[in-house]
Amino acid sequence: MDTASLARLASGVHGTVTGPVDAAYDDARSVWNGAIDRSPAAVVACAGVDDVVEALLFARSHGLGVSVRSGGHHVAGLSVLDGGLVIDLGPMRRVSVDPVARTVHAEGGALIGDVDAATQQHALAVPLGVVSETGVAGLTLAGGYGWMRRKHGLSCDNVTGAEVVTADGRLVHAGPDEHPELFWALRGGGWDLGVVTALEYRAHPVGPDVYLPFLTFPLSEGEAVLGRLREFARSAPREFGCIAVCWTFPSAEPFPEELWGEDFVGVAGPYIGDPAEGELVCAELRNLGTVLTDLGSVVPWLDAQRFFDEDYPRGRRYHWKSAHLRDLDRDAAATLVEWAARRPSPLTSLDIWINGGAIADVPSDATPIADRTAPYMIGIESNWDDPTQDAPNVEWARSTAKALKPFGTGGSYLNFDDMSDPEVARRAHGENAERLEAVRELYDPSGLFRSRSVYR
Repeated sequence: MDTASLARLASGVHGTVTGPVDAAYDDARSVWNGAIDRSPAAVVACAGVDDVVEALLFARSHGLGVSVRSGGHHVAGLSVLDGGLVIDLGPMRRVSVDPVARTVHAEGGALIGDVDAATQQHALAVPLGVVSETGVAGLTLAGGYGWMRRKHGLSCDNVTGAEVVTADGRLVHAGPDEHPELFWALRGGGWDLGVVTALEYRAHPVGPDVYLPFLTFPLSEGEAVLGRLREFARSAPREFGCIAVCWTFPSAEPFPEELWGEDFVGVAGPYIGDPAEGELVCAELRNLGTVLTDLGSVVPWLDAQRFFDEDYPRGRRYHWKSAHLRDLDRDAAATLVEWAARRPSPLTSLDIWINGGAIADVPSDATPIADRTAPYMIGIESNWDDPTQDAPNVEWARSTAKALKPFGTGGSYLNFDDMSDPEVARRAHGENAERLEAVRELYDPSGLFRSRSVYR
């Protein structure tokens, strides 16, 4: 892309345009995952919808593919397209709340932390993810698992409308009665449907304080711990959507020094209800095994939402896979513990999300997400810092995913996958894939949006 063309684009937008010759280019093209290194033709940081329209028209006239960045937090770095135009919604982070109607309007660049800060002023929350730096648009478009999933469903299940700039530069409102097929597709269909400049959500009463348990047990007891957690989960109230993590104690407080560097199985997740009730429910978790640490306490909802933030810093190297399990029986638990013990990096975790509840209440064809009845989702999260260790860390994630296949439903979660397998999206959408592709063809017949070309 020549600098004169980019200069003309820059003169027509209120935001900024950054190209390869600009000093800010490396910062503009970077994303959360430090392992991603892609070179777009330009990055347009949009100040508003008019800038989005202008950028799309420019891309069409110059034959450029388009990718869209909200928070840039996807593990596969789908928001940065080599040789394409990146529409960066980062400056568009305004959030407004109607506390009476319990609705939220969030611009396309808003982060989870932005929405939480606004909604907690009214003791409300939107079901979103578990790392506050994540962009809500990207999260929601691929589903959105968070602490509230068993009580109120996925992020996409709480969307009531969306403002979208389509490939031809039109601003449309998608909802149950307006562009209903686009509305259906946006709620879990992934990306390349348009530029989502705002989302409208239902909010729910939560907080300001919640009970947050965090117990750890030796990984050597992992099979038994997961077996007892399986029994606990069968009768656990929907207010409790915990995650079990197979991890390594960091060399830092609040963990005792004698545990630093030791492998463990931990269970954490805020109780979405009365804190006193939550403490009683979660007391049973102490019976899962030999308790190494018990750090449960009543905390502000905002702190619960930041529980994992320090463990997923920007610039670290990440390679993730996902799986949905039919059950957490003895063989599945043993396989999880075996591969957790093989992790090449102490930063890597193998996470077991307890699902069910409101997730499974939604019919499989009501949104593009087909796999809703699996009681467990596995996050295979390879995390490391040293670039020379890329190969063993990537291989561990892929091998672990392969080892879990006999226990899986065949489904996947798009937000937890490196997307190197072109069948990942089809597995996530199952029988809905054909309908979803028809919506993409309707709204982007020329294939202007090409985030998915990263993994095609």
